[in-house]
Amino acid sequence: MEITYDYYRIFYYVATYQSFSKAAKILMSNQPNITRFINNLENQLGCKLFVRSNRGVQLTQEGRKLYQHVSVAYQHLHMAEVELMNEQRMDQGYITISASEIALHLLLLPVLEKFHKNYPGIRIRLLNHSTPQAVQAVKEGAVDLAVVTTPLTVKKPLRSAVLMEFREILVGSQATVQNTKIKRLEDIRNEPLICLGRKSTTYSFYSKFFLEHDVVLEPDIEVETMDLILPLILNGLGIGFLPDLYVKDLLKSNQIQEIRMEEKIPAREICLVENHNFPPGVAAETLKRMLLKENGII
Repeated sequence: MEITYDYYRIFYYVATYQSFSKAAKILMSNQPNITRFINNLENQLGCKLFVRSNRGVQLTQEGRKLYQHVSVAYQHLHMAEVELMNEQRMDQGYITISASEIALHLLLLPVLEKFHKNYPGIRIRLLNHSTPQAVQAVKEGAVDLAVVTTPLTVKKPLRSAVLMEFREILVGSQATVQNTKIKRLEDIRNEPLICLGRKSTTYSFYSKFFLEHDVVLEPDIEVETMDLILPLILNGLGIGFLPDLYVKDLLKSNQIQEIRMEEKIPAREICLVENHNFPPGVAAETLKRMLLKENGII
């Protein structure tokens, strides 16, 4: 038996207000139509749902049983409609984003600040992942979007878009730089190098870069997050590669210094990754457009 939602909706209002005329007014219909719908519902269910009288209507025993279920279902549906309307208006909702650490610091944070200011009702869940972890999360539909750094490999149904390009430089504390004689990559062998861990995209990037110049990447200190590299450098524990935009203020204040080398470090990119099998909701789509607009893509 397949009964339309409209029949149950009309039944809900007639039962709630115990009146065909009141239900008709709320539903912007007329009493004959409401009466016809209720008669059709009773015929399909094979039982009487209301006892009619001059003072209105009352539920029968069967009607009361049906109302217990319909009222709960209708309220849930109404709540869902309200939630969807609020999401369309960006009054509420949530976004889950995966971001690699460099992408977070160089690009995502200022955009998130602007997004949160414009849409305070949207809750944000931010996951700190390596690029491979972030791509896997998008593939599984565990996150709406990922903002990550290259090197990056995606296959359909995933799609990536370049948001910005950035460069990294080799830096150290003033004391460390004064005592180094680094001019080429091979000279780094004699200096304490601080690097992100072996599972990171950054490690893979520099491992390849070193091998292209016949040098093996052998860091003295490996850390889990980029935020740990800078304090270690400032405290004279070694040298490390960091994005120039990330350390520009420290360079200006002479807290750290750049170590210039003959080999040019290739540029890297920050990319947006999404899954066409899991289209983003309104909130995620809005953030996506903000990211693209912020970087001149649209």
